[in-house]
Amino acid sequence: MEQNTVERQKQANPTYVYVHAFVEELARGGMQHVIVCPGSRSTPLAMAFAANPAIRVWLHIDERSAAFFGLGLAKRLDQPVALLCTSGTAAANFLPAIVEAHLTHIPLLVLTADRPHELRDNGAPQAIDQNRLYGTHVKWFVDVALPEASNAALRYIRTLANRAASLTQAIPAGPVHLNLPFREPLIPEPLAEAPLPPVEQRDPLAWDGRLDAPYISVSEAQLGIPSDTTLQQLSEQIGKTKRGLIVAGTSLDPDLIDPLTKLAQQTGYPILADPLSQLRCGPHDQSHILSSYDAFLRIDAFVEQADPELILRFGAMPTAKPLLLYLKRYATCPQIVIDGNDEWQEPTQLASAMIHANPLALCNRLLESLPISTTETWLQRWQGVDQVTRQALHSTLQDFPELFEGRVFTELADLLPEGTTLYAGNSMPVRDLDTFFWNNERTIRLLGNRGASGIDGVISSALGASAAASASDSTMGNNEPTVLVIGDLSFFHDLNGLLAARLHKLNLVIVLINNDGGGIFSFLPQATYPEHFEQLFGTPIGLDFSHAVQMYGGTFQRCEQWEDFRSSITQGISAGGLHVVEVRTERASNVSMHRQLWKAVAEALDQK
Repeated sequence: MEQNTVERQKQANPTYVYVHAFVEELARGGMQHVIVCPGSRSTPLAMAFAANPAIRVWLHIDERSAAFFGLGLAKRLDQPVALLCTSGTAAANFLPAIVEAHLTHIPLLVLTADRPHELRDNGAPQAIDQNRLYGTHVKWFVDVALPEASNAALRYIRTLANRAASLTQAIPAGPVHLNLPFREPLIPEPLAEAPLPPVEQRDPLAWDGRLDAPYISVSEAQLGIPSDTTLQQLSEQIGKTKRGLIVAGTSLDPDLIDPLTKLAQQTGYPILADPLSQLRCGPHDQSHILSSYDAFLRIDAFVEQADPELILRFGAMPTAKPLLLYLKRYATCPQIVIDGNDEWQEPTQLASAMIHANPLALCNRLLESLPISTTETWLQRWQGVDQVTRQALHSTLQDFPELFEGRVFTELADLLPEGTTLYAGNSMPVRDLDTFFWNNERTIRLLGNRGASGIDGVISSALGASAAASASDSTMGNNEPTVLVIGDLSFFHDLNGLLAARLHKLNLVIVLINNDGGGIFSFLPQATYPEHFEQLFGTPIGLDFSHAVQMYGGTFQRCEQWEDFRSSITQGISAGGLHVVEVRTERASNVSMHRQLWKAVAEALDQK
């Protein structure tokens, strides 16, 4: 929008002076993306965003998908993204993604338009109580003052914009909610002109037409390193401990990869690396990084002989349940959690120490003080078991006569080019990612929504990640593919999220694992109650998704053989756009094949 149009808006309606100041401040602070959902009450902000060339507007019809799209975009860019919606239940539909953002420390600035105070709690349409709507799932909430075109109001709204945006990134990063009430007129229609009073009668706080009033700058908060005493005690404890483990949970900080791998080398400790830790893929040294522990920690014969003396955990608790059971088995083993978000990410209730510190700084300080370990027996035992496990899994799954869900990830590990983002849906896909996506020298970014671990919004999150790679103002270029692996219920749950691919011309290859229902429940105790299992847990939906994919302008291919799968993935990545590759499986046989694999691992380790 031309600058003179913006100025006319400001002159015609004081609300637009206020909202343009707000948006200008967000842009000045580095905000580059806003997800806008259509609505009436949010009109002033929507038009202000559209008028600002520094901020890209992504339009979404559905608020729930929109919020997850913003989540994926912010996660991939590692910078704050704004969400904007109108008043009422539109704002309520943001909640699932906000919960996920809160639990995984994704910086979202949530902007909900609202009725002015005189239209609240009195039956006005599309008016709900939006004060603290998201409860403890946001870091900060403000019911923003009504717009004014005064110097005091502009200082206020600019400061608020800066403070809120910076707070989304301050440790621990997360969502911030601003509720913005607007009175009509909501559009920048001309207002009746009135002559200015004499200078001596003017309010000194009234707006004087200047937009360069001073505003605040906020520095990002950083957690420091622990005290010298704590570091000395930790260093001494590690120095005298030979049988140690490093557990790496979800992490998106690439700067931590090098010092963490060096810490493993210096201590002789294996790293049990969750796939979302970003440690499994890349050119860094992976000799100490183990990726098949989800399989071999199921084997009692190994677990009984692998009693640790010390466990260092970085990041959130990994996905693998066998790891949790292993930690509980050795509950008396000292477990030290290094928490870089000043939280309490300790669901095991087993930690002996919680260190709130910058993990990068802590690793670097430890590397300065620790001696180099000369004992390799413990490390070699874990490395050998990891290697035998991978070989047993790989050879066994190659012999399965039918399509196996876990093999999707071993195939993708060979197929995906450098720079790919692989997004894993929740329920079974992320667990199979953990078990069957092993170390890889190519840089492949592994993402998932493991905060609330919901099945909602996964398509939209993956498309948001794709948008980060294809955005015109991104320095990452347009040659970084995005691939999503998702189950049929999650796919159905977020079908409307596919619209973003067509609206914004995004590239996404979706591997749809269709076992006609909730596959993970077949592994759980609920499966032992067959009378109502299918109705309540299996929940088959029997849909042919090809029609929906075509409706959104995508291509749909159903694979019967792995050769078809490979060619479809390669073609989809090469062609661009939206491609859905369906792999049909059967839930009962999928459970059976998983159990055959665990048996094969046990036999291979027994022969080792």
